[in-house]
Amino acid sequence: MTALQHIRERAQMDDQKKNEETISSVAAEIKSMIEELKSKFEKDRQSFAKALSKSSKDCENSLKNETVKFQSLYEKFSKEKAAHLQALKDIFSKFEEEKEKLFLRYEQLRKKERNMISQQEKACNDKIAKLEESLKKKKQDDKTFSILRKTLGSFLDSASDEDFPPDD
Repeated sequence: MTALQHIRERAQMDDQKKNEETISSVAAEIKSMIEELKSKFEKDRQSFAKALSKSSKDCENSLKNETVKFQSLYEKFSKEKAAHLQALKDIFSKFEEEKEKLFLRYEQLRKKERNMISQQEKACNDKIAKLEESLKKKKQDDKTFSILRKTLGSFLDSASDEDFPPDD
């Protein structure tokens, strides 16, 4: 009976260790997935910020250059005024197009991030569900062991059900 009690205690300790290891492993895996996703988001955002900054600088430089040309040529050649105004319109038009493109890219990036977050949430929920199922199975195995112990105890003449503590 002492040996069975010892086996039971050892099995409970082993199961507790396994449960802790399983939970720790899943937690580490989820944390790693979240860190990877966070890194990906940061990289995408930095790329977007660089593109936005470059586009802004390009447009600003183009606008400055055309303004300088316009001012110097206006004084000398008033008939070229219309050509420079058209150049400015083209720059603004290009800037607006670029702004629209960047806005669309930004919206796509946000949609992509939301989708990735949704996928990560689903993956984490699946992992947690599997963990819960595993823990339920282990608990069922504990009950089976208890039934086995009681069955073995009933075969022994000197043992009774009262010799065993009640199951949790």
